Amino acid sequence: MFEYYRKELEWGGRKLSLETGKIARQADGAVIARYGETIVLCTVVGVKETKPGQDFFPLTVNYQEKAFAAGKIPGGFFKREGRPSENEVLVSRLIDRPLRPLFPHGFNNEVQVIATVLSHDLENDPDIVSMIGCSAALTLSGIPFFGPVGAARIGYIDGRYVLNPTPAQMQRTILDLVVAGTADGVLMVESEAHELPEDVMLGAVVFGHEQFQPVIQAIIELAEHAARDPWNLPGPSAEERAIAERVDALARAPLTEAYQEKGKQARHEKIDQAKASAVASLAAEGADIERAKAHFKHLEADIVRNAILDTGVRIDGRDTKTVRPIVAEVGILPRAHGSALFTRGETQALCVATLGTGQDEQVIDALEGEYREHFMLHYNFPPFAVGEAGRIGSPGRREIGHGKLAWRAVHPVLPPKEKFPYPLRVVSEITESNGSSSMATVCGSSLALMDAGVPLERPVAGIAMGLIKEARGFAVLSDILGDEDHLGDMDFKVAGTERGVTSLQMDIKITSITPEIMRIALDQAREGRLHILGEMAKALTGARHEVAAGAPRVTVINIPREKIRDVIGTGGKVIREIVEQTGAKIDIEDDGTVKIAAAEATQAQAAIDWIRGIAAEPEIGVIYTGKVVKTTDFGAFVNFLGSRDGLVHISELQQGRVARTTDVVNVGATVKVKVLGFDERGKVKLSMRVVDQETGEDITEKVGAKPGRREREQRPEEAAASG
Repeated sequence: MFEYYRKELEWGGRKLSLETGKIARQADGAVIARYGETIVLCTVVGVKETKPGQDFFPLTVNYQEKAFAAGKIPGGFFKREGRPSENEVLVSRLIDRPLRPLFPHGFNNEVQVIATVLSHDLENDPDIVSMIGCSAALTLSGIPFFGPVGAARIGYIDGRYVLNPTPAQMQRTILDLVVAGTADGVLMVESEAHELPEDVMLGAVVFGHEQFQPVIQAIIELAEHAARDPWNLPGPSAEERAIAERVDALARAPLTEAYQEKGKQARHEKIDQAKASAVASLAAEGADIERAKAHFKHLEADIVRNAILDTGVRIDGRDTKTVRPIVAEVGILPRAHGSALFTRGETQALCVATLGTGQDEQVIDALEGEYREHFMLHYNFPPFAVGEAGRIGSPGRREIGHGKLAWRAVHPVLPPKEKFPYPLRVVSEITESNGSSSMATVCGSSLALMDAGVPLERPVAGIAMGLIKEARGFAVLSDILGDEDHLGDMDFKVAGTERGVTSLQMDIKITSITPEIMRIALDQAREGRLHILGEMAKALTGARHEVAAGAPRVTVINIPREKIRDVIGTGGKVIREIVEQTGAKIDIEDDGTVKIAAAEATQAQAAIDWIRGIAAEPEIGVIYTGKVVKTTDFGAFVNFLGSRDGLVHISELQQGRVARTTDVVNVGATVKVKVLGFDERGKVKLSMRVVDQETGEDITEKVGAKPGRREREQRPEEAAASG
């Protein structure tokens, strides 16, 4: 019943294979995608019937990583995979975005796509493999789908584009761009860049589109052998067309008038009234209300889109290039390390930056291994931001995705961890929203970090672009409203500095767009970005000269690796004592890097001196301050350099003859000692008599110090005690 098919090609210097008919054969479509030794099982299942009254397309995409794929056992108590990680959520979105526009309008059957990582060779990222595998599975399934889709990751190294860079190449690239699309054009872009010019970004998108064409062809050839029969997709019935015409007749005029209202809330109230009036009339006529409601969006889109194309004037009265009024404020929360309120039109983000210590870094357990992230950006979208009452819960896919987009925009301009060792967390609370809250988050986060004293290379701003595209022409819109995003064809978000782009995200709701449209959008976005940066500069042009008063002071020192054990002590005894007595927080890395964080400079300095004392080696001729820890008949033992002890012979306690050690010092006394040298076993010989005990001055020449017989000849009991 089931036949096995396999398609292979060389792609980016490695073998890519797609196979079907062996695993998961009861799914509508199932493909094993292999790239190198990374293997992903991609499955698709569609429900044959639409739920009554359903007026949306319920597509679900789930990307899941299995720990066994990298030869690992999951961490935690239960030792099994649990809720999706942030990376799994982000890749799920990455797969979803280019697939969703390719299902036909009016197709509302439930479809579930699952990508399961079975093997990860730590060289080839499963995200691109998953996107290709899911596209192939959909193409084979028979479900209505205008694919297939190809995808690729593009790097930029030494002025050249690189297809699907390896982890080693990713360390050198100044661009990480994922592009997906069909044979005709691009559907989705996601990227992080180091202030690259617009033409380089556009070139990367075009290069990626060209490079995944062989993959699309391979999927087509696989489908020629293994695709299932296509589903029947009936067109609209005469009754459906009649309902649409009746909705148009009843609602077009009042909706057209409603969309002339410039204020969002007043506009939505009029839109709701127009719809309610039309629904009441349809109900009186005995029409199917649920089926009628599905036609309102198409009518609204037609009204808004044609008005823009006809007049060049948008819903709120702006032309296609004007950015809404901007107000940027900083330092609005007195106890925060850094804060900013960024308002653009009816979109507002309250961004708060917090500087932490090494213990605040986020530990991430990924298939590639555990690592620490020192920059976190969290985006929250409460329901009151759009005047609604709703459930408050854990972050959803939208919150995680928008937060990561803003993270990518700001991350390239952060100072190196070695120069600014603070873990950073920015929280963006969206307090109002009418379009592009993620780009408001970019602007607000940049201001909040600078307000906290984080030395960004340059401020970052973001802008969201839209598109209205019809057969008779198109219009690119700057700084889109929520309604323009909802009813338009493109959501194109560009963030960057005055020098270039740091992040680019594009989602298309139509089958594709041309490079010409992308070039116009990028150029128009640059104009808008520079305008926004100018408005932000009215609040703050650069980072504060010092970190916020309430932030911890972090100092980084280095000690020899062989001294790490001495600083930590047996069972952590020494480092706990340093923390308890100084009040500082201390992090020690395997290479000997030590980070000391404290609220007060005196606390940090005390910890630094203590650690340096432990790690340092005594130097002959140098004077140290120490504490007497033991007295004997022949002298006193002084702890003077961390855990280092040395012997002050009785003849070196003070000038003149000393009868008993305790006549001069007792246990617990603080003294100043000079290192005279080392005995044959490396033990330190100290002197108090050549040091002024009040000032710490070296008085060797004044006292004419000469070694005596007792110093030259060490008795057996002295040797045993000093050993």
